[in-house]
Amino acid sequence: MANKERVFNEEEINEKLNGVLVHWYYERGWIRRKYKTSGWKSTLMVVNTIGHLAEVAWHHPDLAISYAFVIVKLQNHAAKGITEKDFLLAQEIERVIQWQPGEEGILDGTPEDPRFKYIKYD
Repeated sequence: MANKERVFNEEEINEKLNGVLVHWYYERGWIRRKYKTSGWKSTLMVVNTIGHLAEVAWHHPDLAISYAFVIVKLQNHAAKGITEKDFLLAQEIERVIQWQPGEEGILDGTPEDPRFKYIKYD
């Protein structure tokens, strides 16, 4: 029999979110995050990135997508609540989606031209 994972209570969840995942929030049994994009192409890139991370982690979020946003919802279905897996996957999604090249690097980043905008960074 598999080990039962610890399920966090609402106070613990909010504490963890406020400490590490400040753009995420807890609502109706899920931790959630809305990523704003600049359009459909960007939305699809975000969805594919999240899909890759979730598959590698073998922990799959629910996603709601529209033209210019992606909503990520995480919950450990097997444990029927929020576990450490949810926080770890959320942190990795946040790290990858919010990554931008540094000023000192040779990677330029997305131009400030509306034709090439990608993520609306926080």
